[in-house]
Amino acid sequence: MSDLFKRAVSLGLGLTIVSKEKVEKTVEDLVKRGELAPSESRALVNKLMDRGEEEQNQVKTWIRGQVQKVLTELEVPSKETTEQLNERITVLEKRVAELESPQQPE
Repeated sequence: MSDLFKRAVSLGLGLTIVSKEKVEKTVEDLVKRGELAPSESRALVNKLMDRGEEEQNQVKTWIRGQVQKVLTELEVPSKETTEQLNERITVLEKRVAELESPQQPE
């Protein structure tokens, strides 16, 4: 079955973006050409879909890592840091407003 898997991949499936329908059609074509037994078709579809999902997850993880690396290099503040700064700004704005307001004699 691993040889069939390699042949299916070499057919240009591009597993990270291929739909289940396309995988099923490609496997169906392998069965029609006699390169795959009908009894093995469901297992191959499942294996290809699992592999596609794994590759998709790997790509997502890699992209997240690259984005994080760029954000760090550019010194872009995190969401948490931005929220903390916004809270400090709010406190300081209130304090400035209090200091600027005319003080009432007691």
